[in-house]
Amino acid sequence: MARRCELSGVGPAVGNNVSHANNRTRRRFLPNLCDVTLASDVLGQSYKLRIAAKTLRSVDHMGGLDNYLMKAKDDGLSTRAMKIKRALKKKSAAAEAAA
Repeated sequence: MARRCELSGVGPAVGNNVSHANNRTRRRFLPNLCDVTLASDVLGQSYKLRIAAKTLRSVDHMGGLDNYLMKAKDDGLSTRAMKIKRALKKKSAAAEAAA
């Protein structure tokens, strides 16, 4: 299982552990990944995703999964998130055509 957020694409970062004697050893900073179930209002379905806690706050701030995905760039999204985004676009295009 990859240590990468499915919505934002954030992954492990690298840096140094610095001791009191200023010795430096390489280390990894892993993202705080959480298994969450997010509901899509437009599609009427829930999706289980593995996202970072920071991304979960962003999703709440933007008003839900649908709004987040519509504004997100495609290069940071996982393949599962891209499928949800394509379904959202298809549903919204159908609603525009009907109106």
